[in-house]
Amino acid sequence: MTVAPSLLSADFLNLSKDVAMLNANADIAHLDIMDGVFVPNISFGFSVVDALKGKFDIPVDAHLMVVHPERWFERFANAGVKMLSFHWEESRGRTSEFIDRLHSLGLKAGIAINPDIPVSRLYPYLGKADYFLIMSVFAGFGGQSFIPGSLDRVSALKRKIEAGGFRAAIEVDGGVNLSNAADLARAGADILVAGSAVFNAGDPASVIRKLQAV
Repeated sequence: MTVAPSLLSADFLNLSKDVAMLNANADIAHLDIMDGVFVPNISFGFSVVDALKGKFDIPVDAHLMVVHPERWFERFANAGVKMLSFHWEESRGRTSEFIDRLHSLGLKAGIAINPDIPVSRLYPYLGKADYFLIMSVFAGFGGQSFIPGSLDRVSALKRKIEAGGFRAAIEVDGGVNLSNAADLARAGADILVAGSAVFNAGDPASVIRKLQAV
């Protein structure tokens, strides 16, 4: 399993330590970008993102929980991000255009949806998007409890991907931990985003390795 720890739960007074830990153990570094408008919370902005540029030896994945995400595509590309997901809810009928723009910038393009959005909304973009981010909590805050119905959503999307012979990864974010990781793997998840389960653990590296092994 590919594991993408979320820096939202990292120690911001000791980010260099956590970056080194991720470089040594994780597959992807995940950045949760919140604007206080699309979601009722603010995380961090370019003062942090720019400071992290060039510090990771692993790919950086940015999840934009913001209105008008297209305003920031170039900026994140310039900051060294390799994967970027935006919310279908904020693409305003321009989803395919956004995917094309991200590809033109050399980024892998992802589409994210909240738990109340039917997973079928993603089907038109099979064969276009590189990955799909299924939120297993409502976007906006770390530390929330996993919504069990997310497993069925992952399974439905996986079946659709395989039936069409498409190449696309399924990323899952929200309440992911060692108790549900194996179920997510069986449902068809390819990338697990874990924040508090990793960074709040006594041995974060050990948790990452256990998640990778599911």
